[in-house]
Amino acid sequence: MAVTATEPSFATPSAVTRRSHARVWSLPEIQWAAAATVLFGVGLLTHFAGGPSWVSWTLFLVCYVTGGWEPGWAGLQALRNKTLDVDLLMVAAAVGAAAIGQVLDGGLLIVIFAVSGALEAVATHRTAESVRGLLDLAPEHATRLTEIGEESVATARLAVGDMILVRPGERIGADGQVLDGTSDVDQATITGEGMAVVKSVGDEVFAGTANGTGALRVRVGRLAHDSVVARIVTMVEQASATKAKTQLFIEKIEQRYSIGMVTATVALFVIPLMFGAALQPTLLRAMTFMIVASPCAVVLATMPPLLSAMANAGRHGVLVKSAVVMEQLGQITRVAFDKTGTLTQGTPRVADIRVLPETGVDKAELLALAAAAENPSEHPLARAVVTAAHEAGVPLRHAEQFTSAPGRGVSAQLDERLVEVGSPTHLGGAAGGHPAAAIVADLEASGRTTVVVRLDTRLVGVLGIADQLRAGGADTITAITALTGAGPLLLTGDNPRAAAALATEAGITDVRAGLLPQDKVDAVRALQAQGQRVMLIGDGVNDAPALAAAHTGVAMGRAGSDLALDTADAVIVRDELATVPAVIALSRRARRLVIANLVIAATFITGLAIWDLAGTLPLPLGVLGHEGSTVVVGLNGLRLLSTGVWRRALRG
Repeated sequence: MAVTATEPSFATPSAVTRRSHARVWSLPEIQWAAAATVLFGVGLLTHFAGGPSWVSWTLFLVCYVTGGWEPGWAGLQALRNKTLDVDLLMVAAAVGAAAIGQVLDGGLLIVIFAVSGALEAVATHRTAESVRGLLDLAPEHATRLTEIGEESVATARLAVGDMILVRPGERIGADGQVLDGTSDVDQATITGEGMAVVKSVGDEVFAGTANGTGALRVRVGRLAHDSVVARIVTMVEQASATKAKTQLFIEKIEQRYSIGMVTATVALFVIPLMFGAALQPTLLRAMTFMIVASPCAVVLATMPPLLSAMANAGRHGVLVKSAVVMEQLGQITRVAFDKTGTLTQGTPRVADIRVLPETGVDKAELLALAAAAENPSEHPLARAVVTAAHEAGVPLRHAEQFTSAPGRGVSAQLDERLVEVGSPTHLGGAAGGHPAAAIVADLEASGRTTVVVRLDTRLVGVLGIADQLRAGGADTITAITALTGAGPLLLTGDNPRAAAALATEAGITDVRAGLLPQDKVDAVRALQAQGQRVMLIGDGVNDAPALAAAHTGVAMGRAGSDLALDTADAVIVRDELATVPAVIALSRRARRLVIANLVIAATFITGLAIWDLAGTLPLPLGVLGHEGSTVVVGLNGLRLLSTGVWRRALRG
């Protein structure tokens, strides 16, 4: 087996993370929101500590300006286009609150909306950075072969029909077809396959995939902007833009509420004046109406349950990126899983050890022979064999004269005996009539990758290697089926036999195998066209377009690619599959609390507004009722912080 090539040198994850954090803090939305929050906090401390009133008033005034000027200006710009922005309404409500002495209420409104805008800016920034970073998977330069020799050219300048040389350890510079050579190619970034794939003459290769130890000559089949990795970027951007359009309904509701509230406030002020009412009490009534009709209670009716559910899920290993996502999780009707690294652990392991009859070799000796020969190799299958020997307590013996042939296997001298481990095709294990052939066929039919072991030119055994189902995988499938009323499906780039074997073990009956990224997107959209609300769970770059296209995308956190993590709406930090049905159940409970809170908030707002319109609502009583409703719905939502709520969600 060929030695897996080392990766080309890229910036370390920690360095990339530091640069990303630095760029995030440079966003103006972050800076203004941080300034407003600090000013509000210091002003609050000064006020309650009995400091000079002019100091707290100055701090609150600067807080209003720093946190409110940007949404206020954007709202004024929207007014020029005959659109009433809800952020402008909130700024107006905050100013109105300050005008009648409710400075703290107004400052809190300003801070809430400034922080919300900052979080949205961060999410947009990180996704854009990740999408741009995906293009770095493809190398900047490639070695083009010409009639007079070799030349280094930018991959963007490669033309269809050019021939390029891909040396061991390099990333492939363009999509194309192998004309000469054999090598193991790690193409997990494109197909999601957990093990390297042998590529030889006639096989297709993709830009950005990592070559193994063999040299390949590749004829370029697509221009750089048409490569699979470039199309992944395009699909993520398009799917994300499509998803954003689902927010239009919410914006329409906000528009109607904003227009109605402003119209009522103005009417409540202007109409009485037209009939000779006094200015001060009329203004007081109008401002009281703006306070009691402001959507603070409605906002808190929605946010505390969702934020509490998010915090609870976060404590137990599920990072949900927004309150909108937390609400959407409970609406899922169909769940789709990627295979490698999602339903499985993502690393191959020895699953079967078969000894051929009349060889005088038992399972422990067979594993010892294979591990000794494979120990110098870094190929994923070799690592699986060596790991199995360690776990079985089989001592590793020293082998000499190690050699490796890409796509074929390895050989070594062990105690002056020749040990060969590799492909059944090249070591004779697939020949018809040979005892090993039936074992190989049986293992491969069950989705195993097989390697045969030959001792002094005589086959002595077969090893079956496979990726393993994650702990609790079958129970998770059962729980999801019970929650959604429909069994999950498996979408994978892996081969059909391996996919079918894993699906059978997990209890999945709907399997789609051999899929490229676009195929996964098509499968998701086909389900959506049937009226399904789809959750996709994946971990790789190849899953990112489908994660973006799904109603809710969930990424595995430990081994997930940066793009998958940034594109996904939620991240399973510790890769525990049991958290998937738990977070769906938690979301549904949060949605029930949201509805209850909205009823409470609407009742308070409606009652206070009618009182103000039909009679004379004292301002202190109006503020008390307004703040009281806020406290009630806030405390109701905080119930979801309880650890017992998560335990009940896990139990279903």
